[in-house]
This record gives sequence, C-alpha cells and structure tokens, in this order.
Amino acid sequence: MKKIVSLLLIVSAIFPAMAQEPSGHEMIVDGVAAVVGKNIIKYSDIENTYTQVRLHQGYGNAFENRCQILENIMIAKLLIHKGELDSVEVKDEEVDQYVQYYLKADLRQYGGSREAMREATGFSYDELQDRYHKLLYQNIMRQRVEYSITENVNVTPAEVTEYYKSIPADSIPLVATQYEVGEITIHPTVSEAERDRVRLELARLRERVLNGEKFSMLATLYSQDPGSSKKGGELGFFSRGEMVGEFEAAAFALKPGEVSPIIETQYGFHIIQLIERRGNTVNARHILLIPKVSTEDMLRARMLLDSVAQEIRAGHISFDEAVKQYSDSPNAKQGGMATNPNTGNARFDVEAFKNAFPGISPTALAEGDISNATAMKTDDNRDVYRVVKIVRLIPEHKANILDDYDFIYNAALNAAKHKKVLDWAQRMVKNTYIYISDEYKNCNFTQINWFEK
Repeated sequence: MKKIVSLLLIVSAIFPAMAQEPSGHEMIVDGVAAVVGKNIIKYSDIENTYTQVRLHQGYGNAFENRCQILENIMIAKLLIHKGELDSVEVKDEEVDQYVQYYLKADLRQYGGSREAMREATGFSYDELQDRYHKLLYQNIMRQRVEYSITENVNVTPAEVTEYYKSIPADSIPLVATQYEVGEITIHPTVSEAERDRVRLELARLRERVLNGEKFSMLATLYSQDPGSSKKGGELGFFSRGEMVGEFEAAAFALKPGEVSPIIETQYGFHIIQLIERRGNTVNARHILLIPKVSTEDMLRARMLLDSVAQEIRAGHISFDEAVKQYSDSPNAKQGGMATNPNTGNARFDVEAFKNAFPGISPTALAEGDISNATAMKTDDNRDVYRVVKIVRLIPEHKANILDDYDFIYNAALNAAKHKKVLDWAQRMVKNTYIYISDEYKNCNFTQINWFEK
C-alpha cells in the first residue's frame, strides 16, 4: 500500500471530477481532509486514489485503506513542503516535456479528439495542461527532495540476505515471467539523394535567416525537433557535455546572433543560432531537418532481416554469428543481448518487453524462438528493423536469493530508503503545521506520529 500512492497520485489530482460520480453517481461533498505546511489535501484526492486501489487490490477495510492513502499523500506533501522551504529549482521547460507526454497519451486514448477527452474528463485541453503542469511540477520537486534524503543509502549483501530472511514465507513475492532477449537490428540506409535534398532545404532556410528573416519564426514553421520548435527552436542554457559532440562544438564556437553552417549529428541536419553566452553555458536555438528513409530502403532492410531470421531458424547460421555479421546495434559487441532500461539488467517482464520491443508479443515466442522482422523507432527517432530471440524464459516463481538477487536487492534498498524518509519526516513534523480533519483524526497512522511536537 505504501507504494501505490506515488503511482496513483497523478490520477487523483488531475481528474478530481471523476470522483464526483462514483458508481451509482452519488455526489461527494469535497472539503479539506488535511493540511501539511501550506499544502492542502482534499477529500476527493483520497477518494480518487481509493477508487483506483479498489480496482487493483479489492475492497479490504475501507476506513483503514483511506487512512493509509491519506498518510502516504501527507508524506508526499511534506516532501513538497521541504522543497518549497529550500526553494528547490524545477524548470518549466523540464515540466513541459512531461506535460506533453501525458497529454499526448490522453489524446491517443480518445482517438486524438480534444472534444472527446473533454467530455470524458470534464476538462478542456488547456485546463488539463494547467493541472498536469502543477502536479508534475510538485512531483519533480518531491522526487528531488526525496533523492537528497536517500542518495547515500546503500545496502550490503549481508543486509540483502537478512531482508530476504525477514520476509514471512507466505509473503515472499512472486516474480512475474521474465525474458532474456537477444536482438539483431538493421537501420535502413538513407540515400545520398535524400541527404542532399535535406542539406539544400536547410541551406535555403539559413540563407533566409542571413537575409533578415527571424530564425525563431522559421524554426517554429520548419524544425522537426518537437521539443524546441514550438519555442522558436530555443533549447535553453546548456553546458559542455550535455549535447552530442558535433552540435556542442558548433554552438560553443558561435558569437551571439551568429548562425552556424549546416551541422550533421545522429539526429539529422541542423543550423544553430547562439542567443546568449553565460559563463560556461550557452543558450541557443536550432532548426532540425531529418532525412527520410525511402519505402524501398525500408523494404530492402526488412527483406534482409527476414532472410537472416530464416537462416537462423534453419540452422545455417547461429544467432551469435548473425549478430556479428549483420547487426548495427551498439549491443552487437555483447552478442546482441538487450538491457532493460528500467532495471539495468538483462531481464524483461511482459510489460517491459512490450515497451522495449513494440509490435512483438513475448507470449507468442518460446525459449529459443526468433521473431519476424519488425519496424521500430530508436530513441533518436531513427527507423530500424529488428528481430529478437528469446534467449531464456524464466517462468513465474517465488523470489529466491540465488535467481533473483537484483530483485531482492532493489526491494531491500527501497525499504532502507523508505525508512530514511520516514525518520526524516518524523523530525520534520515537529516544526511543520499539520492539520487533520475530524473524519481522519482517529486513523491508526502506522508510519508517522503526525501529532508529535
């Protein structure tokens, strides 16, 4: 229960209107359930999260569940209160990236229709954007304060073993089915004619800037960088080491107002204009144009990779040999073994697999099977075809210290960090204004003594 609120708080805060109409459409009269510092927790925040908990975990004791939800939200608000006191910096640009991610996900859910989203949620697109911004701003602040408290927490192998032994036998968690995955990737080659076309188009835009047109206006109209184009191509201040080498070298070589020649990076072709230099940082704007892979080039890459997969299945070439001969992925030197970006290890559960390899179903593959070639996008938005092999399938099982050390280590580390946060919170409560409404004063709070002064 302690971990649920951090995941569901977004739902609770962004869609309070949904809590107004539970099953049966009975109306909930909203009000203040608690206050931590200057941060208010409403009854609807608790009810929305409680609805989600019921969906995922069943009913249980309603009052106890609500009390646990309230306490977890209060801990989160206490971290936010500390961030406000310490003036923890959270940049709007950083928040906006997450806002756009969630808004796009919402729009996809409603078929891209803002009107359908408004009818379902009760909020317009702009209202949701404002709500997301406020919530995500606070969430980033909370995470930064929590990190500052727990960054030096570590657990030794002995402590991991002790943690595992402390778990009651009937409470040892199940580890979901996991997959160790090898991959072969082929990036279709962009034709030189297409590269020349993009260079020429960008050269014309550069000429327009040199002839007096505003760089920012052209960036808004033509740049294919979705993160900066709406801001006139502006990237904000960055220091050395934050951008890819070619881009960084060009940006730092400019004088304010100067426009770079055409620069090629792994993302495409750019022109850059320096806005301001401040110490060891610069603020720049850019226009990015991305060469497109032709349909013919895509088809050739797919046919090659499908034939490679057939050769592996027929036993004419081993998977390892095919990786060395054909794969252009950075992990080819490691035999094509994929790494789960969420855990840093080589295992994927079903959800992580689907996120890492969209279009390929892990449940349709047995251990040793090779998928068909599937088109995907890389992190830098490049087209790629990929086949994967289920190198090892680990069925669902109870966690054990030998096979699941990383899983247990992370659980032990999270428990240690949670204890550090609770110890900090108990000290913080003594000097923080805390109000709890009469409806919740009789809660048996299990983590913090909220009334200690």
